[in-house]
Amino acid sequence: MSRIGKSPIVLPSGVTVNVSDTNFVTVTGPKGTLTQQIVGNVSVTKAEHEGKEAILLVANDELKDTNAKHGLYRALLANMVTGVSAGFTKSVSINGVGYKTQVQGNKIVMNIGFSHPVNVEIPQGLTVTCPSATEMVIAGISKEQVGQFAADIKAIKKVEPYHGYGIYYTNEHVRRKEIKKTSSGKK
Repeated sequence: MSRIGKSPIVLPSGVTVNVSDTNFVTVTGPKGTLTQQIVGNVSVTKAEHEGKEAILLVANDELKDTNAKHGLYRALLANMVTGVSAGFTKSVSINGVGYKTQVQGNKIVMNIGFSHPVNVEIPQGLTVTCPSATEMVIAGISKEQVGQFAADIKAIKKVEPYHGYGIYYTNEHVRRKEIKKTSSGKK
């Protein structure tokens, strides 16, 4: 049995979980609804844990593949519960001379050193805000969707190692290289 898969997922108030006969799990909360199909020999049951409603995942055999899916689906369902109750955010910063970003309707317009502004359409279910001209905050209920969109934004202009120009996560440490020193004319 998976160590991660054994621990129950306690449901916060306002979150409901419906499990169909075909192991199709629907999690509904104040921020929205997410669904996940559970495949393999893993079943989902509702139980009570320390006086609160919880979800338990049970592995129906001890195969290596089943143990892997046991932990995977437990993590996915825990992320779904967190997403519909609190949501997820990812912050992205832009560094460079004249670099700036802004949200116009359902698009992000970035001036990041190219000869033209870069327009990126915001996917359905995500919200993007710009607290400053060089910072974006991506928010949504799906951890996977928020992380993937932030990674796509970051891939548009990778960080240059000498000056640190480019797009990076706000909490990411950008490793910088030392600039080559010139010689003083000695031969």
